[in-house]
Amino acid sequence: MDAMHPNPILRNTEAATALTFARERGFGTLCVNGPTGPLLAHIPFLLSDDGAAADLHLVRSNPIARVPAGPAVLVAQGSDGYVSPDWYGIPDQVPTWNYISVQLRGRLEQRPDSDLRDLIDRQSAHFEEQLLPKVPWTSAKMTPDVHRRMMRQILPFRFLVEEMHSTFKLNQNKPDAARQAAATQMAKSDIGLAPKKLARHMAALPPTEP
Repeated sequence: MDAMHPNPILRNTEAATALTFARERGFGTLCVNGPTGPLLAHIPFLLSDDGAAADLHLVRSNPIARVPAGPAVLVAQGSDGYVSPDWYGIPDQVPTWNYISVQLRGRLEQRPDSDLRDLIDRQSAHFEEQLLPKVPWTSAKMTPDVHRRMMRQILPFRFLVEEMHSTFKLNQNKPDAARQAAATQMAKSDIGLAPKKLARHMAALPPTEP
């Protein structure tokens, strides 16, 4: 079931764009059904090029690691921010909150321990490459005994994606001039998570057709 925003204009982002966002974000909230209720974990992940699977790891002590393979949700949350009605420059508006969120639904399964080294190396390489020209960190920099001890504390998992839903709530339902005015004010705001980045997304939307 699609549990994202009910307004379809906020959910019509192309699948490729939404998957690219989730892949580049690389961090999200994993949710599964536990024996006594929902279980959550905030985890980095690697989404495959085709968007069919995400590789991740969990600490052995995490309750999710003890739940049998089954349905799960992985949410990649982007920037968000409060929108004042005054920003639009048009009457009879109400406060709202803009945000970007991509929701992946599927199944979580544990992978063999033999997959762990490759997973950790790929994860670290993915993020280290974004710090260039810094020399990338690799596991080879660790003392072998310490590395083995750390690796024994985590387990590899794969999230198999069955559905993808996204909400890019960027004032698409407002006139272009009102949205651009709101984006200008959002760029000056400190309310929310990375509102200045959110403002750039708002401003970059193509004009609506007349």
